[in-house]
Amino acid sequence: MQALPRAGLTNASEAASAQLVDRAIAAFDPPLPLAVAFSGGADSSALLLACHARWPGQVRAIHVHHGLQAAADGFQRHCEQVCARHGIPLQVCEIDARHETGQSPEDAARQGRYQALIQAAQQGFSGADGGGLEAVRSLALAQHADDQVETLLLALSRGAGVAGLAAMPEHWQRAGLEWFRPLLRVPGQALRDWLGQRGLDWVEDPTNTDQGYTRNRIRAQLLPVLEQVFPQFRSTFARSSAHCAQAAELLDELALSDLQAVGMPPRLKDLQALPQARLGNVLRHWLRSVHGTTPSTAQLAQLVAQIGVCTTRGHRIHIKVGCGFVQRRGAILDWYNS
Repeated sequence: MQALPRAGLTNASEAASAQLVDRAIAAFDPPLPLAVAFSGGADSSALLLACHARWPGQVRAIHVHHGLQAAADGFQRHCEQVCARHGIPLQVCEIDARHETGQSPEDAARQGRYQALIQAAQQGFSGADGGGLEAVRSLALAQHADDQVETLLLALSRGAGVAGLAAMPEHWQRAGLEWFRPLLRVPGQALRDWLGQRGLDWVEDPTNTDQGYTRNRIRAQLLPVLEQVFPQFRSTFARSSAHCAQAAELLDELALSDLQAVGMPPRLKDLQALPQARLGNVLRHWLRSVHGTTPSTAQLAQLVAQIGVCTTRGHRIHIKVGCGFVQRRGAILDWYNS
């Protein structure tokens, strides 16, 4: 871990860059009180302190201790010092972020982090006098425009559909809380410039330079090239993601309508009456929304093909889909996980 103090800015372009953060926070209008996921890095430091400056007394911090590297204890100490210095209530949550077989380390850490944030927000915070504070209504995460581009490029590399290409949403609801990513249109460098303008420090996670992670290779090798060839790539990519998000929403609405028509569990005869594209769309929606599983492209294509040729009473359908199996059961389709 390295703490990075910054002197005041001397460059007018850096000052203009820092103003992007102020504009983003000025446009941010969450229900208060607000909790910020605070790692101690530059991104979450800028978000936390900018929100604290705008809504003093209404902002809390949640630090998740992953326990995956030796520097984690140092991250926690830094966060405690920052919050004590600024009078920001802090909760520290320790999680076991080790991944299971077949699960990526990044996904394990992400899922554990979300659960810890929800639990911390629901448990509540104590004030300086030890008394309970008003319950948190919103949670803010510090992902920025570069993170959004990386997410989109990763989705493209995996052949994702419109839902994947929609990348990260700016606002959603979960566990009775309003969730926000208010910095998705702000470049990562602007957050460092904002901290530097105020002489504030942060910690640098040593894994951020580990080229073993695909995200880090994108950040180090691909984004600089995009900056040279397409200087406005952050805003244009964001626009494409927004179009994909809108398309994904329409597909979900169509799937919901079709699912009501074919029944739940879906009837084979009614599924066969749908055009192929709508058939695939409603099957994907049914599996995801009802059974919490997502078929691969090959699995979905196989299922669509089997439904199309299922014209006799004895035709058997039994296909591996996601973490379970889709099977024919008389006149309907069923999914099970044994």
